[in-house]
Amino acid sequence: MPEPKRITLSSGKVRYRAVVDAGRDESGKRIQLTITKNTKTEVKNECARILSGRKDGTFVAPNKITVGEWLDQWLEFKSRDVEETTIRTYRLALVHVYDRLGAIRLQELTEDRVRDFVDEVVATGRRKGGEPGTRLAISTVEGILTRLREALARAVIRKLVAVNVASKVRPSLADKKTDKREDVRAKPWTVAEVQTFIRGVHQDRLFAPLLLSLMGLRPAEVCGVRWADVDLEQGLLSIERTRTMIGNHRVLEKDTKTASGERVLPLPRGPWEALRALRLQQAQEERAAGEGYTGTGYVAVNELGVPLNTRQLREYAYALMAALELRKVRLYDARHSVLKALALSGVPDVILAAWAGHTNAAFTKRKYVSIEAEDMRGAAAALDVFHGEDRKAIL
Repeated sequence: MPEPKRITLSSGKVRYRAVVDAGRDESGKRIQLTITKNTKTEVKNECARILSGRKDGTFVAPNKITVGEWLDQWLEFKSRDVEETTIRTYRLALVHVYDRLGAIRLQELTEDRVRDFVDEVVATGRRKGGEPGTRLAISTVEGILTRLREALARAVIRKLVAVNVASKVRPSLADKKTDKREDVRAKPWTVAEVQTFIRGVHQDRLFAPLLLSLMGLRPAEVCGVRWADVDLEQGLLSIERTRTMIGNHRVLEKDTKTASGERVLPLPRGPWEALRALRLQQAQEERAAGEGYTGTGYVAVNELGVPLNTRQLREYAYALMAALELRKVRLYDARHSVLKALALSGVPDVILAAWAGHTNAAFTKRKYVSIEAEDMRGAAAALDVFHGEDRKAIL
């Protein structure tokens, strides 16, 4: 251990100083720290702490990297493992962190500051989809926190900080209760609404792709289906690729989101027959258009064979909903209606998850199967029998 040296400051005050070897940085450059304290004992204790930390691997050398700079590095690191669309989602989730915490030094970020940040974002974080500067949904804030925790956990591994100061931070209970009271999120279609939509679009040119949405496919999966993926003889549909949107303006064709997303589904009778009819119709359209037809091989195309993207399919469906005077719901939310109907019909959890393209049946049911009062009519009827009530007499 270095022996502290006595120094006299310009003010005449006596201090003690030592230089301690703190190892090497990521580039291999030697790190030397100058320790200045009021007494020799304080200097020796600090040097001992640094050397002990080096020995057991817990020492974190001082650095000037900011939260924003580290997030840039973390996103670059994550880009090796996740899709481009996922990185964009991460970056959007971290916009508030960049704005409100980005300039703070990473090593100066505290749990209290993160907690204050969460409270601020909940109260004033909304940027669109409502009046800017108003409350942000708790689910959105929890998504922000998830990404921040993950980035800080990586910083701990890289020994840029000693602890993850966001690991225990959560939105307050009061904010959660307020969010629950004010949540006006549109519910997925009921069975009756699904059936009304199907009857209303039965003669529509895109009836088959719309039915694929109503058998639980994601919009990007519907747009990614090719005729080569459809077995019209056996009634099987292979989900192998997606056509998704980046920033609502650029199409990205890629593999399914996860390995479990790549699956083969048996076609229900309705979509099977609709796909047969669409195949014949597209053949007629190709003959009529001649050289003007674009033969891409995709199922969801316009009259000239040009593939539809998810935005176009969504807007097309919205126009049909308006014409039928149905509640406007996202096509993605049709998955909720489909998976809930399958669950209530007694489909085993393992089949439900496989149909949805998930690996975890518990996640599928938690995320997509929400039970409403009307779904429990059967339970009420069972209690009538249990209570010995004569329902006809009551009615």
